[in-house]
Amino acid sequence: MLCALSGEAPQEPVVSKLSGSVFEKRLIEKYIEENGKDPISGEDLALDDLFPIKSARVVRPRPPTLTSIPALLSTFQNEWDALALETYNLNEQLARTREELATALYQHDAAVRVIARLTRERDEARDALSRVSISAGAPSNDDAMAVDSEGLSVELAAKVDETQARLSKSRKKRPVPDGWATPDDIATFAVEISNSLPIAKPTTLTSEGGYGAVGGLEGEVAIYSVEADKLERSFTVSEPVTDSIWEGSKIFFSTAKGSVKVFENGNEIASFTDHAGPATGLAMHPSKAILASIGADKSFVLYDLENLQRATRVYTNAALTACAFHPDGHLFATGTDAGEIKLFMTNTGEEAAAFSLGAPIQAIVFSENGFWFAATAKGQTTVTIFDLRKQGDAAQAKVLDIGSAVQHLAWDYSQQFLATAGPAGVTVQQYNKGSKSWSEPLRAAVSNAVDVAWGPNAETLLVVNSEGVISVLGSKES
Repeated sequence: MLCALSGEAPQEPVVSKLSGSVFEKRLIEKYIEENGKDPISGEDLALDDLFPIKSARVVRPRPPTLTSIPALLSTFQNEWDALALETYNLNEQLARTREELATALYQHDAAVRVIARLTRERDEARDALSRVSISAGAPSNDDAMAVDSEGLSVELAAKVDETQARLSKSRKKRPVPDGWATPDDIATFAVEISNSLPIAKPTTLTSEGGYGAVGGLEGEVAIYSVEADKLERSFTVSEPVTDSIWEGSKIFFSTAKGSVKVFENGNEIASFTDHAGPATGLAMHPSKAILASIGADKSFVLYDLENLQRATRVYTNAALTACAFHPDGHLFATGTDAGEIKLFMTNTGEEAAAFSLGAPIQAIVFSENGFWFAATAKGQTTVTIFDLRKQGDAAQAKVLDIGSAVQHLAWDYSQQFLATAGPAGVTVQQYNKGSKSWSEPLRAAVSNAVDVAWGPNAETLLVVNSEGVISVLGSKES
């Protein structure tokens, strides 16, 4: 017989009536005092449940003091008994811990598989949803299922159609406005004034009349007067600003927390939270009745500005990084982090065309002639001019090599001048309609330029850099 705890022959064997195992009496009594359970079966065990096993009796000498070898041996035996008990407990705990760890790992692996499956199903559902079109003759009862990618309301769709008909009809006959800057004026542009604004990490610049609004990642906005060369006022958006548009008395902001906020006279009058991730860009429809926002959640949202409410949402297959409306308003262009530029019908949300730059799109801007749009991608030193009248590779009408990375683009109303901003400075690329050629009348060393905007009549250029310094470029002769 061997003790189930120590693995040695017991000197005073007892047996448990619960598990039937044999133990050294002193060891099992110590175990019961500490745990109150049978070490083999795990059931509650009392001293009365132990039965001695009769065996040949061996007369043991009286325990001597520690001054003798037998006494030392007895002490060593007691220490060994304690060690045997501790080893057994540790082995038991180790086995239990291994079982718990195996269970936890299995549950974690199952959770990861479930998350991956749900993510895949969500992306597939969004992709399928973005391809759903709601026809004009579809039933409109209360029981019909509402989908985010449905077309615009009848009123807004009519506004889009009316705007397109009105603007496209007069576009070809539209002359360059009187008093507009000439190529010779642009060639003499230089930094007239610079002013440091209290904006940390600027991200966007928008202008209206003789004013510019600069927003940054800390949620601060500064309104700068070009004529007075001073900070008019500042206010807080409370969220990191990613893009902005100034239209009339209202300024619209998109934020890194997914919000689209509307401010008037420095006060917030509306806020939309339709994006599940950062809202990365804004665009204003030519009718001024519709605002578009794009986001990292692979969707773009159109808002009804008259009623200050969401009009529709369309999902795409990639995170969106840049956007712009066609000057006639019937097309909406979006750039993705996959390097694609997709054009959607504004009324229905259906995809109309696609182009590629091979890298995450940094900026998109349409020419006023309605035929061209310019785009650049992250890390690229070129600006590509696309012709909407062509398809495939033939649509790339011109590739302008700026020589340094481009972060932002701005095309003037006369469609002659395309401004670029980047870490190396600001350039203006000019298109000569007569000779059908491109030239570069201006290259200004405004370091670390973040954004650029044209002033009234293209007589000035507003530039903000990464340090929060706003510079005004104008003609030396003015």
